Amino acid sequence: MATASTKPFGVVTGASSGIGYELAKQFAQNGFDLLIAAESDRVQEVVGNLQALGAQVNPVQVNLAEHEGTHRLIQAIEAAGRPVDAVAINAGVGVNGRFVETDLAAEMNMVRLNVMSVLHLAKYMAKQMVAQGSGRILFTSSIAGTMPTPYEAVYGATKAFERSLAQSLREELKDTGVTVTALMPGATETNFFRRAGAEDTKLGASEKDDPAEVAKEGFEAMMAGKDHVIAGSLKNKLQAEAGYHLPDPLVAKAHAAQSAPGSANKK
Repeated sequence: MATASTKPFGVVTGASSGIGYELAKQFAQNGFDLLIAAESDRVQEVVGNLQALGAQVNPVQVNLAEHEGTHRLIQAIEAAGRPVDAVAINAGVGVNGRFVETDLAAEMNMVRLNVMSVLHLAKYMAKQMVAQGSGRILFTSSIAGTMPTPYEAVYGATKAFERSLAQSLREELKDTGVTVTALMPGATETNFFRRAGAEDTKLGASEKDDPAEVAKEGFEAMMAGKDHVIAGSLKNKLQAEAGYHLPDPLVAKAHAAQSAPGSANKK
């Protein structure tokens, strides 16, 4: 349903918890109305918190790992009857473990969410924004997208896809009024490690970044039109630099020591 609001309009996926919820709060605190999407029914519960920040909020409970879920989200965006000024394509999951032992169905689900849904929504939003001559797209990638990620092999590959897609689209769209930004956090205090089965890894047991700070850095980078931001601690920036510049076998070995199952209990 169309609304008479003159505020900018934003869309955030994975908005029921973690970085996505904090991104939605950033949008609301900075004068946006919102359409928020997530698979969890908590997406309904957070509406009141966001409305208290002054935003009109439309929640959509969908499983974006399913093509129909992404299609339903796009239908909801169209039903809002408003141009989207900014979108945070944030929903994602991880899977941890030895590649020969991890569950293929879980990894295929991850690829559908982290890659296929991202592609589907990005294609739709980019076309809409180019047609209107303005817009901002934020992809939540990861510093994992800069390096080999043993024991998170498929997850890292999905985040490399998102990072590459973001940087490629940025160049393609540079003269259209549409900016594209990659948010690249490191280990963050969310449900990610529990859902990925990685709580017994050194990464899972390590001190993590505050999702509110990560989201703030991501939102500000998007609004400033930056190409990317490595959010969080200095350690994240150093790890990303290592991923860019050091030999892959060396980086892979270092990552394996942090992400191997049971590594939290090893000295």
